[in-house]
Formats: sequence, structure tokens, C-alpha cells
Amino acid sequence: MDIARLVSLIAATVTTGLMAGLFFAFDVSVMPALRRSDDRTLIQVMQRVNVAIVNGWFLTGFLGALLLTGLTLALHLASGGGAVAAPLVAALVAYALQLGVTGGVNIPLNNALEQAGPVERIADPAAVRRAFEARWVPANRLRTLLCTIALGCLAWALVLNGRL
Repeated sequence: MDIARLVSLIAATVTTGLMAGLFFAFDVSVMPALRRSDDRTLIQVMQRVNVAIVNGWFLTGFLGALLLTGLTLALHLASGGGAVAAPLVAALVAYALQLGVTGGVNIPLNNALEQAGPVERIADPAAVRRAFEARWVPANRLRTLLCTIALGCLAWALVLNGRL
């Protein structure tokens, strides 16, 4: 049981770290680069990203972080939990909040961007861009923060796990 708890904790930490890194990369490179581009370029690139990102690798990290953190918490609670339970609960809550932001803000904005149609046919690309970028960027920063908090909690759980 000890090995299962440790392996699940490591896997939860890695997948959460991958998600924090993905969102951080958008915060510090992708969106600043697109901010310097014209409206049609931003729309076209984000429409393509929104299609390309729905793949097995992304879904493994995105859903895996939640499932593995939940599994890790369940395994630790089944063996008494100890000091590791509190940071695992905090990690699970932070990651779940990130899912709420993603489902409540980012995905609807991605869908609206797709519904705007082919970029060359959009009559007012500046309006489409404003409606997307003004809410998507801050929501992504919040996702980054929440995933980073979850990652920090999981790292703390690893430290505590090593002391048990």
C-alpha cells in the first residue's frame, strides 16, 4: 500500500505540474506574442489551438491530475491519512476550482471564438478579439495560480510522505 500511495502521489504531482506549466506557458509566451499580433491572427491561432489541444496527451494531464490527486487522497485516507491528508485536500480543491474556471470561462470563450466562424469571414475581428481576450487571459492566469497552488500542496505532501 505504501508504494501505491507514493506512486499515485508522484503521478498526481507530475500531471498537476504539467497543467500548471501549460497554463503558465500561455501566460508568459503565447498570449503576450499574440497580443502583439493583429486581430485576425490572434483569432485564427486560438481557433487552431482550441482544436489541436483536445488530444490524448492533454486530456491525460488535464483529467489525470484530478483523478490521481483524488486517488492519492483516497489511498492516504484509507490508511489513516496523517499529515499528508490536509495538503492533498487543498490540492484537490485548488485543482477542482481550476476546472470550474476552465469550464465556466475558458471553454465557453473558446466555443464563442469557434462560433465566430472562419477568420476571413468575420466582419468585426476587433470585437471578437476583445470579447475573447479580455476575459480569457485573466481566467488563464487564475488557472495558472490555482494549478500552481495545487502543485505546491502536492509537493508539500511529498515532503510529508517522506517523513512518515
